[in-house]
Amino acid sequence: MRTRLANRSARLLLAAAAATALAATTTACGPEDNGAAPAASASTSTDASADADGGKESGTGGTDSGAEGSGSEAGAGADKGGDKGAGGGGVGQSCGTNDLDLTLTPKSQAGGYYQVTAKAKSGITCYLDVNTPSVAFGSDPEGVASPVGQGGEDPIKLSGSAVAYTGISPKTTKGDAGVEFENVIVSVTDEDPNPAELALPEPAVVEKPIVTNWSTNPGETVPVIV
Repeated sequence: MRTRLANRSARLLLAAAAATALAATTTACGPEDNGAAPAASASTSTDASADADGGKESGTGGTDSGAEGSGSEAGAGADKGGDKGAGGGGVGQSCGTNDLDLTLTPKSQAGGYYQVTAKAKSGITCYLDVNTPSVAFGSDPEGVASPVGQGGEDPIKLSGSAVAYTGISPKTTKGDAGVEFENVIVSVTDEDPNPAELALPEPAVVEKPIVTNWSTNPGETVPVIV
């Protein structure tokens, strides 16, 4: 009887010892077997990759911003340079008669006169520096028009659609005396080497002709003797 009890007690002690050993082994190996440490490492690597990608994106954005800023500044500089270049073209150039398109129109005011319109030819910018044009009917000194001092702007810039006017009265005397002409010679100065010869709509009797100054206001170029 005692032998059986002893054997049973021994078996119980061995079983308890085995259970204790197994529990200790499980506790020691459990974390490594569950993969907790590798999972933490993977999470850390993922976060590091995200940080690296974010840094690249941030750097890319900075590069794009810098490129756009540089382009805008370059464009602004080009515009400023263009404005300066455009502003400097043609300034100070005096008009020659051959720089202008001249047209003659008959008017009925003040007993009848001719209005001459001057416009710069395409692509030309120039200034009428001399206030009064040189006007003559024929080559005889008697046909040279005298200035009457009306109107007048000095200088007048002609470019694009800008125009200037002058008025010519072929006859300022009474009666039928005078010489008949079919053309009038107009130039911007007495010394101009390229005067323009304008055809009259019909022959005109000329005696003591007069001419006004250039003006941008056609109402100021109706020639009258004051």
